[in-house]
Amino acid sequence: MKIVILDAYTVDQGELSWEGLNGLGSVEAYERTTPEEVVNRCKGAEIVLTNKVVLNAEVLNMLPRLQYIGVLATGYNVVDLEVASRQNIVVTNIPAYSTESVAQMVFCHLLNIVGRTDHYARANRKGKWTASADFCYLDHNLFELYGKKMGIVGLGNTGMATARIASGFGMQVLAYTSKDEENLPYDIMKADLDTIFQQCDIVSLHCPLNEDTYHLVNAERLDMMKSSAILINTGRGPLVDDNAVAEALNNDQLAAFGADVLTTEPAPADNPLLTAKNSFLTPHIAWATREARLRLINICTENVRAYLEGDPINQVNL
Repeated sequence: MKIVILDAYTVDQGELSWEGLNGLGSVEAYERTTPEEVVNRCKGAEIVLTNKVVLNAEVLNMLPRLQYIGVLATGYNVVDLEVASRQNIVVTNIPAYSTESVAQMVFCHLLNIVGRTDHYARANRKGKWTASADFCYLDHNLFELYGKKMGIVGLGNTGMATARIASGFGMQVLAYTSKDEENLPYDIMKADLDTIFQQCDIVSLHCPLNEDTYHLVNAERLDMMKSSAILINTGRGPLVDDNAVAEALNNDQLAAFGADVLTTEPAPADNPLLTAKNSFLTPHIAWATREARLRLINICTENVRAYLEGDPINQVNL
């Protein structure tokens, strides 16, 4: 059984191991694969593992031996599921491997914004504290999270983990969710989108990307928000209109934006959020703690093992 990993480097930069797959087949791992290299590298493989390398209809039609595709992520839009199903190719994903890591990144951004930790650390490296006439100096307003309202849009695994942390900070949690209110924890209040964007001090996005949620945060919705509000996006880049958010920041209609995802990645040099006022971006790394990546590899191995034993798990097609 030939197993090909098309973009292993996104998960493992050499400090982890895929050895669990070695007992399941002959493994060929590539750090990166360009679109032009996909078909040649996958030829003769029964199993292909991909994170971001696209396996579209054209590619799948050129791989008659392919039986199984393992997506090394939760989202599986890189695979043409319709064609895969028609060709009896099993497709699996890796659900919930990075839940706690992504929720943690929400608060990495939030705490940096409300405490300006990066700002002060950088200023002190340049000697500002040393030159201070007093034991401390304040050049940015700081505020505490206790008692603030946090709106969570989407209450799946990551949204729920984020809500739990928010409650621990003493925040009031409002959630936009399809779950029945009676099934929610006592400290989460169900609310509609308008209420969340109008009332909340912080709004954090955790909903899936689809036709209904594309540019969920646009100019109209930003106008609803308090000028003191903070927007956090660790979900999907296109949930927000980049231009509208940048304009709101630069016009002081929005206090700050913390994001781990953008509409186009890597970030184009002309994306206005790279230079907008109080825009804080990380390069899609919320999922990438060592623990989460190790969990991903382990789940991937179990997915392949289960498929070979005739009882697929985490299957997303057929």
